[in-house]
Amino acid sequence: MRNQDGPLRWARAWGAGLALLLTATLAQAQGLSWEQGLRSDAPDRYTVVRGDTLWHISGRFLRHPWQWPEVWQVNPQIRNPHLIYPGDVVYLYDCNGRPCLGLERGQGAVRLSPEVRRVPVREAIEPIPLDTVRHFLRDHRVIDDPETLNELAYVVAGNDRRIISGAGDRIYARGELQRAQRYGIYRVGERYSDAATGETLGLELISIGRARAERSEGDIAIMEVLSASQEVRNDDIVLPLEELELTSEFVPRAPDRDVDGTILAVPGGVRFIGRLQVVALDRGRRDGLETGHVLEVEQQGERVVDPRTGESLRLPGTDAGLIMVFRPYERMSYGLVMKATRSLEVGDRIYNPRRGVGVAQR
Repeated sequence: MRNQDGPLRWARAWGAGLALLLTATLAQAQGLSWEQGLRSDAPDRYTVVRGDTLWHISGRFLRHPWQWPEVWQVNPQIRNPHLIYPGDVVYLYDCNGRPCLGLERGQGAVRLSPEVRRVPVREAIEPIPLDTVRHFLRDHRVIDDPETLNELAYVVAGNDRRIISGAGDRIYARGELQRAQRYGIYRVGERYSDAATGETLGLELISIGRARAERSEGDIAIMEVLSASQEVRNDDIVLPLEELELTSEFVPRAPDRDVDGTILAVPGGVRFIGRLQVVALDRGRRDGLETGHVLEVEQQGERVVDPRTGESLRLPGTDAGLIMVFRPYERMSYGLVMKATRSLEVGDRIYNPRRGVGVAQR
């Protein structure tokens, strides 16, 4: 029952979040006018379709999709609106000179009200394309302190003196492993370091497979490999599986503190980065980053030579995209590129989104 409750809570939170996003942002009495905050091409009506996301729908109406929670704070009366699901029609209408939001369902038009309507999890509108995030979190994790690597359980041998093993094989691992518990098998990946200070920010572990501990003799455990995406080798790391629920923390918003960092790396070694690609960032929880924080990306300016003095100059950077943090660690984070107006690269700057002209005022 617990496994069903988690996704249901998440679905309710994010279905409600979408309605909350549009209602609170478009229908607050104090700040938002028809000219402020709305896109110039915002539709009068939009039919929600399967595959839509909160970010996608809010972006149809708002100039800055990530800003809706800030506006929502000035309208605390709206707490749990109806869920929005495929087939609903979202429409704008005028109420006393300000924009409001209506919702059409099968029986006609209704106003969003503080109620919760339960719908199947499969129909819930997701905040962002979560399949990409789920896949990545299944295959990657980070150790905050690489010095603890030697304290982790690891594979010492395969059955029948095999050097490599696969699904269905038995392996031997050394460490404190609990009988009948399932574990992840990982291989050491990239060591992330701060380019300026040289400080180690984290050690990437790449998932190789899963195994179950059958029994132990002393500190040696006999394990059965349940699944494997690559060959299991001696010295691979054995860790308890991470239980990461994708919850309502995926609320797009600006960080509370000033953040100034860079794109650290691209898992997989890709050089040029586009929309919906995962990137590693050199800022983490200690810098104030949390799940859902949105950061703007500034592409580095080109290096040129001054035609008069001959000195090397770096041209000013250019705003090039938005990244949403989905897995913060202590010293670094993983983020998903939500917008890219040009190809991003490792070393591009990340910082708090600007609050400029056209932003919905509070």
